[in-house]
Amino acid sequence: MSVPNVFDCTLALEISNSDRTHALAGVIAGLCNAGDCLLLRGDLGVGKTSFARGFIGALCDHAGEVVSPTFTLVQTYRARDGRDIAHFDLYRLEKPQEIVEIGLEDALQNGICLIEWPQLIEACWPPNALLIDMEYGPKEQARAWVLCGKKEFWQARLEKIKMATA
Repeated sequence: MSVPNVFDCTLALEISNSDRTHALAGVIAGLCNAGDCLLLRGDLGVGKTSFARGFIGALCDHAGEVVSPTFTLVQTYRARDGRDIAHFDLYRLEKPQEIVEIGLEDALQNGICLIEWPQLIEACWPPNALLIDMEYGPKEQARAWVLCGKKEFWQARLEKIKMATA
């Protein structure tokens, strides 16, 4: 995992299974504000959509309906507190310019964004983004995660995540 130079604080975590993925996603969801953007980077099957399902489930009443937006490119959910959560999947995009057509700018202004396959738009990641880099771990269901953000936006929240996972 390489941490882009724009990020100056990180937290490395070992995730043992999908239940832990959902639990951690719930912790992170509880710390997010409107305008936050989570960049979910990792290989196929590593847990990006599972994380999104746990995150959305923690904030919304219809967690069972969370599906990967691979074909629709974006799914929007309404949180219990009225915030919108936009779940993007950029896997099928061919050009970074296409992100404008699917409403990323509006989603960033009005709610929380989860973006799977954010590599395509790396040059325009929001400054307050949290990159969640996911890799396969040493055991079958284990995952190694590195959470990266800018100190001004994420240092205090990463400390809370660290305490919640200790």
